[in-house]
Amino acid sequence: MSQQQMNNNTSSSNIPVSERYWTLVDKADKKFSKIRDLPYYERNRYDTYFYKVFKVYTQLWKFQQENRQKLVEAGLKRWEIGEIASRIGQLYYGQYMRTSEASYLSEAYIFYEAILTREYFREGSFQDFNLANKQLRFLARFLMVCLVLNRREMVHQLVNQLKMLVDECKRTFQDTDFKEWKLVVQEIVRFLKADTAFMNIRPLRYSLVLDPHPDVLPHVAAPVARKNLRLRDAVLSSYHHNEVKFSELTLDTFRMLQCLEWEPSGSFYLSAGGKSGQNGALGSSPINHSQDIADPTLPPNPRKAVLYRPSLTHFIAVLATICEELPPDGVLLVYLSASGGSGTGINTAENITRDFQSHTIHSDGTSTSSMSSPSNSPNPSASQKKGDCISYHTGCLQFGNRGSGGLNCIYPSDLIPFTRRPLFVIIESDASEVFKAISGAEKGERAALLLSPNCSFPIGSSDASRHSVGSLFTIFLTAPLQAFCLLLGISGSDIEMDTYKHAESLLSSSLNDWGLKLATSDNVDPVWAQILGDPFLRRFLLRFIFCRAVLTLFVQTYNKEEFHPECMPALPDAVSPRTSASQTAVVQLAKLFHATKRFVFTEAIPLPDHINSGTRS
Repeated sequence: MSQQQMNNNTSSSNIPVSERYWTLVDKADKKFSKIRDLPYYERNRYDTYFYKVFKVYTQLWKFQQENRQKLVEAGLKRWEIGEIASRIGQLYYGQYMRTSEASYLSEAYIFYEAILTREYFREGSFQDFNLANKQLRFLARFLMVCLVLNRREMVHQLVNQLKMLVDECKRTFQDTDFKEWKLVVQEIVRFLKADTAFMNIRPLRYSLVLDPHPDVLPHVAAPVARKNLRLRDAVLSSYHHNEVKFSELTLDTFRMLQCLEWEPSGSFYLSAGGKSGQNGALGSSPINHSQDIADPTLPPNPRKAVLYRPSLTHFIAVLATICEELPPDGVLLVYLSASGGSGTGINTAENITRDFQSHTIHSDGTSTSSMSSPSNSPNPSASQKKGDCISYHTGCLQFGNRGSGGLNCIYPSDLIPFTRRPLFVIIESDASEVFKAISGAEKGERAALLLSPNCSFPIGSSDASRHSVGSLFTIFLTAPLQAFCLLLGISGSDIEMDTYKHAESLLSSSLNDWGLKLATSDNVDPVWAQILGDPFLRRFLLRFIFCRAVLTLFVQTYNKEEFHPECMPALPDAVSPRTSASQTAVVQLAKLFHATKRFVFTEAIPLPDHINSGTRS
């Protein structure tokens, strides 16, 4: 060791422990404040900086552990230790949102759980308003991590704690309005009421136990599949009036987020046993979290950008950044769920033509249409008839209050510049039909489009079903069997587990049959052929085929095209709704739930003898 290093060590040892600690805290705080507001979607640009911040907080955490007694004697409070752990949890969750690596989410859970079990924020929280606020914010952040990690038992435990803490704070700090925190409680309660145990009987995430392993997916012939693309990134955004959400995560985007993750298997877990966590941060919990560890032989989760009520400029910026980072074999999934924008009173063809002739947004941010329509109501549902079906075509999706004009509108033409890269677009809207205009107008790569029905059949207890359980088309894509049951008015309490498992097996078999038909078809469009090797996109496509078959054959939507989903380009006739195979898939499930009379089947479909009468048309 050099003389200079020895002198530095000596001078460092002469500085009081508490002073060295607060110097580290100040350094960590400055770095944290710089990254806290950085966008989640610009991932690669900030990776190096994030690792530097992780390193500083690792040093800080280790230093306070090694010098805990001296620091306590110098005045260190328990909540200050909790604040460090909470910051580390925030860093891990933020890095998960940027990378979609499940290990970061698990690390965030570990730190938050340690804060909860050791009650770092509890002492003195009812005497100190700022400390009470810290505990409330911690519980809300931990709730979000548990939701995404699908730890439902802990979610319910945290909700109860949050309710009690808000009530206690209202009694203790009577001069303070806790209206915002009461709203947080209402949001999570409403979210859990909609996202029931029935909706989560089967993991929304891709499970190797229930879904085909990527290695065994049917091979698509080379002449048909000119490329073999993989889903690398996804942009997920949803906005509907009064929709179910928690913080900025809506129910629809939550389900899509879950559906684009691998279900952790835990079988490859090696006990941490006190080892350091990822990036050197010391693991805080002795609990075995093996269920959170994914199979390392699987590809990484697709990266996801979740946008809540984005402005057009923000949406465009996110798409541009992701397309710039997209690898050569990558596909970008764009999921948009929103109501149609301001009505124009003209037919669809005219609207689409005008959409491409101009951006339909004036410089002052107002829509080009000056015509009044029912949609100008602050409540979109007020102008809708039964089944969330509007009687006009609007030409765009509205991602915000209607009074803000075109700044909150996303038009089909807004997506066109990004078709220089492969896009897989899912539109859930009463204006989905206008997005057909993308097909044929691409700038380099043909886009794959899955479009919801323009009219959504009401499910649940009222016509405003979207507000109670989410969007039906999205449920079909993320939890198809539950969507089938909801369509029939069947709830979780009405189904025995043996019946559900049998239905799940039948549906899985039908989906695999459709997948094989597509893979071996001579006339499948290359747009679909090139994504059949990706397990996530393949699953969406097969569930779309099921959704289309069900809604086409359902008595109340039979021969009503406005209730049927569409895709662009067209799929082979072999998987169309009226084929024998598609009708058999539906009739098998209908029979299992004693609902064959709710569907219209052709004479060619052999039904069991005891239900033949009254079920054919």
